[in-house]
Amino acid sequence: MAPSADISNGNAPKRSLDALIVGAGFGGLYQLHYLRKLGYNVKVVDNAGGLGGIWWWNCYPGARVDSDVPMYEYSIENLHKDWTWSERFPSWPELREYFNYVDKKLDLSKDIELRKTVTSAEFDVDSSRWNVKLSTGEAIDCKFLVLCTGFAAKHYVPPFQGLDKFKGVMHHTAKFPQDGLDFKGKKVAVIGTGASGVQTIQEVGHEVADLTVFQRTPNLCLPMNQTKLDPKEEDRLKENGTYDKHFKYRRETFAGFHFDFNEKVGADDTPEQQKAFYETLWGGGGFRFWLATYKDLLFDKKTNDTAYEFWSEKTRARVNDPRKRDIVAPTLENQPHTFGTKRPCLEQRYYEVYNQDNVDIINIKENPIDTFTEKGIRTADGKEREFDIIILATGFDSVTGGLVQIDIKGADGVSLADKWSKGTWTFLGMSTANFPNMFFLYGPQGPTAFANGPTIVELQGDWIIDAIEYTTKNNKKTIDPTAQSEAGWQVPTSFCGVTKHVAELSDITLFPGTDSWYMGANIPGKPREALNYSGGIPRYVRESQEVADKGYAGFTFDAPYAQMKEAAVQA
Repeated sequence: MAPSADISNGNAPKRSLDALIVGAGFGGLYQLHYLRKLGYNVKVVDNAGGLGGIWWWNCYPGARVDSDVPMYEYSIENLHKDWTWSERFPSWPELREYFNYVDKKLDLSKDIELRKTVTSAEFDVDSSRWNVKLSTGEAIDCKFLVLCTGFAAKHYVPPFQGLDKFKGVMHHTAKFPQDGLDFKGKKVAVIGTGASGVQTIQEVGHEVADLTVFQRTPNLCLPMNQTKLDPKEEDRLKENGTYDKHFKYRRETFAGFHFDFNEKVGADDTPEQQKAFYETLWGGGGFRFWLATYKDLLFDKKTNDTAYEFWSEKTRARVNDPRKRDIVAPTLENQPHTFGTKRPCLEQRYYEVYNQDNVDIINIKENPIDTFTEKGIRTADGKEREFDIIILATGFDSVTGGLVQIDIKGADGVSLADKWSKGTWTFLGMSTANFPNMFFLYGPQGPTAFANGPTIVELQGDWIIDAIEYTTKNNKKTIDPTAQSEAGWQVPTSFCGVTKHVAELSDITLFPGTDSWYMGANIPGKPREALNYSGGIPRYVRESQEVADKGYAGFTFDAPYAQMKEAAVQA
């Protein structure tokens, strides 16, 4: 389409698109490829300097994926046939290489604009189109707005006192320098022991002069069991159909992996049988101890306690110092939270790092950070520790943060941030009422944090593409979920609008008993709620497909927004 005559910043013409996609990670590239194949005039914008979404930003020491090969890749277009991985759990440089490979195979870059941030988007009720402004001053109007920002697009730094006083080098892991840092011989602090903290600690511990870890909550890490891969063996598995079987099966499992929960409950086995079962899962590595275990592990505290005791026994044996051991791997009596209700990190040598004389750990629940100083950090006991480098591994405003940080206003003029300020409202975890023709994936109230990323972005991506096609082919200007359907977001055949389906599913699990980013509890003032769909991928797919099969039941088409606006003005 030709640009319109409107001038957005004095010299840049306003462009018109069928669809604008925000984000050039797995989800955004998938949308671009298939919408373009269907003939849509579509572009992707991303504020990063390259493709990959979070894998352009994730370049801190030791950053790597926690899904084993071949789970963390596309199942589309036979892309896997000409690509081989070097490791079972690929690192960030290799993931970037993979995205460059996908780009070349699918010829994506010609429709991708990097280093551009969407600053605002407003739905025009008169034209039934989105007016979007970019950080470059450009303006775009589009019929469909597809947000593929991921669940970790907005990093979080706690309001530490004196944060701006520190004169040394300080970076959040989400904003790590692309050319890296020299840690050799330096005095280093790492604040936080989530995934990026654990990976950084185990990577730099051997090269720094001194490392001090500031931990709020222990990470119940699982063994990665990393291995190098043989390209010839990978080719053999591709040729005999193993990869294709894995890609098919991952769509049928609870979390989108090539393994699933066992049909047994914990009480079905004797303590000896439980231990043997746990040993097998432990030896398998990855998330098997979490997501291929007894089917009641995340529902029954007694079963969960048996897993925690096994984890604690295994882990404590690896840490020599009793004080450090109690901080990083508490016994069941001092359990920090129920196992698996916070995302475990996969580690390779994390616990052995604490056996080094140059590594210390501080429990900041007992000895909090008082203030940052010019030279380092002072804790509540009055002791000041000096550092050359401070790494903030303090996490993210997860799942919703990446969406609400954009100034998005719907048909009623209300911003998405205001709408979700006291609680998140979506339908199917892909749309929200009064934001017509706007979709998002890998976001709130979908299986997001409980699912392998590429699996769910393909499943949600297919659904969104089909919804866009349905709207277009039926000559509809808009598609928008009703307030009733999002208020219920329960089994789509019965919208009672009383109990949200997502909350209902979460409440029967052990997740609500733990303060975590799964529940939004890591961000002060953020509503505490279930941010992820915990019913598993197969159920989610059935419910979403039922909506589509019934002509997108729960959605309204061509709502009279202009008349509604005029009536509101007159009133």
